[in-house]
Amino acid sequence: QVQLVESGGRLVQAGGSLRLSCAASGRTFSSNAMGWFRQAPGKEREFVAAISRSAGSTYYTDSVKGRFTISRDNAKSTVYLQMNSLKPEDTAVYYCAAKSWAPSTRENEYAYWGQGTQVTVSS
Repeated sequence: QVQLVESGGRLVQAGGSLRLSCAASGRTFSSNAMGWFRQAPGKEREFVAAISRSAGSTYYTDSVKGRFTISRDNAKSTVYLQMNSLKPEDTAVYYCAAKSWAPSTRENEYAYWGQGTQVTVSS
């Protein structure tokens, strides 16, 4: 199994930046594709970004393209989400997730999930 722990969420001002981290353990980190999802109050959880096992491919939802960057450090078994130019609509609980082989935008294909970290963007 894979255990995931997110960190880095906090209150920030609109236009600010924040980097979320997700530390993985339990299996070889490099074997997993990783994704970030978020859930705003009263809304469904949505895809944010994903990255392939070797970091050769990345994917983003349209609303964060150009502002967010997903990356990974396999030596540290950690995936990151760098968030710049934050907007109030980015406020949500952010989750990292892991799946075998290829990345996906569909949350039901991810077998392992972290507990989430709260990001609040004030205006």
